[in-house]
Amino acid sequence: MSSSSILRLGVLGSGRGSNLAAIGRAIEESRLAAKLVAVLSDQPGARILDLGQQFGARTECIPSPTPRGRLDAQTEEKFVGVLREENVDLVVLAGFMRIVGPVFLAAYPRRIINVHPSLLPKHRGSNAAAQALAAGDTMTGCTVHYVDEGVDTGEIIAQREVPIQPGDTADSLQARIQAAEHELLPAVIATFARHE
Repeated sequence: MSSSSILRLGVLGSGRGSNLAAIGRAIEESRLAAKLVAVLSDQPGARILDLGQQFGARTECIPSPTPRGRLDAQTEEKFVGVLREENVDLVVLAGFMRIVGPVFLAAYPRRIINVHPSLLPKHRGSNAAAQALAAGDTMTGCTVHYVDEGVDTGEIIAQREVPIQPGDTADSLQARIQAAEHELLPAVIATFARHE
């Protein structure tokens, strides 16, 4: 951890940044003893970058030459370079639609966490709410886990259940899962802040 007593967070995302907003609110309301120091995206114009600026974090878009999937090593090095410049203690993947690899994992061993919209190990990958509905599940939820080289395969840290209601669509279910994510993710980060 950095020399200061406040956990320094780097958040990576590809979209709207609703989980970043939840983290920022938790910090502002003193529920989370952390500082947002870097908000990075692979998508130019991603709303998460605007949110990061509002929270006073360094923001940067680092596009990848590959349209989806795993980041190439050179792009990973660029992400890691910015995070190191900002002395980031914990890397949070919040809607980051990329798979990180050896460069990231070597730079931040057991220091990268991800939030995923299912009760892992069920329904890894994208469209987890639709997967849960298609499987006929009656319960789903969200998971915060350590990141490894697989897709949503890392060690589970915490989960929150969300019941599937009659008439749920993928969109309505996803909205309730996101609400659970917005509670769970800041709470998990707070445990890192307390136990460093």
